[in-house]
Amino acid sequence: MTHLVPSPTAEAFRVVPHPAPATAAERAERLSDLRFGTTFTDHMARITWSAGRGWEDRRVEPYGPIPMDPAASVLHYAQEVFEGLKAYRWADGSIHLFRPEANAERLQRSAARLALPELPVEDFLASIHALLELDHAWVPDAPETSLYLRPFLIGTDVFLGLRPSRKVEYLLIASPSGPYFRGGVAPVSIWVERDYHRAGPGGTGAAKCGGNYAAALRPQVEAAQRGFDQVLYLDAATGSVLEELGGMNVFAVRTDGTVLTPIINGNILEGITRASVIALLEDQDLKVIERDISLDELRDGVESGEIAEVFACGTAAIVTPVGRIASTDFEVGTGDQPGPVTLEVRRRLTDIQYGRAEDTYGWMRRAL
Repeated sequence: MTHLVPSPTAEAFRVVPHPAPATAAERAERLSDLRFGTTFTDHMARITWSAGRGWEDRRVEPYGPIPMDPAASVLHYAQEVFEGLKAYRWADGSIHLFRPEANAERLQRSAARLALPELPVEDFLASIHALLELDHAWVPDAPETSLYLRPFLIGTDVFLGLRPSRKVEYLLIASPSGPYFRGGVAPVSIWVERDYHRAGPGGTGAAKCGGNYAAALRPQVEAAQRGFDQVLYLDAATGSVLEELGGMNVFAVRTDGTVLTPIINGNILEGITRASVIALLEDQDLKVIERDISLDELRDGVESGEIAEVFACGTAAIVTPVGRIASTDFEVGTGDQPGPVTLEVRRRLTDIQYGRAEDTYGWMRRAL
């Protein structure tokens, strides 16, 4: 039996309810000890695209395996892109999204780079609305928790030739997630990678696609073996200019009141959290400079004290202080406690996201 959920922005989604959704007790148990990306809600949203018919068959269906032909193009040529955003439960019980339109637009840019069809912004937003209509009870209300949303596009055409897929599926799954820092905000350590590169000029660095992250797994494993939490990548052309961490943008706070961050140049992802952090920093009367930052400048600045704080930002961790930076020939540190600029920008951002402060930027969108 199916029924329709009205969508405020796009064609109604057909709903196929889960035959055996989690009970309230089962859901409470799963929400009691959250890890990132390990627990999923009862349903997922889905839209099908084909070269001849465009986007159609909008539906919400039970979360579960996706039947796929072994010759599906995504399995052979990695034709896929994805996004990540969060739904937050406010103190009054309402549910809000942080800048979802920006995620929809970035998914379009990523899709264009990977020769995938661009999902309309209205459908992106409507899929979230339709999923939350059914699974809103999965949005946790404990401090620093959220419902992580993962929209993605995959090529499903059954064809081994090298061409863009003529059949594509858009899916949206959701995972309740706990705080990134389970014991309080603490600085992480980063290894500066010299041998591996995440992306290069003309590549897919600016797209949010799985291949970029797959390329970062080997360096991450090796960094962990050295005792480091994250990897900082340098440019492929010269091996001397900072780009980004495996999944986060990086900032350096100088003692003269300026904040440096690598310029968006097509090699790195244009982070939505990054853009928000820049706006917040500038409203704290700090001058943010987007430009190339050499590894020598970072190392020497931290060593001399001219760079007082280093932090990274992204959807999952929000704002993450960096306390230790090392590579094959150096190691420097900014201390074992987060700096004041890092803590303040993190506080201001999370206060807006959780409804504890007025959203003067218009970033939050009420979902339910």
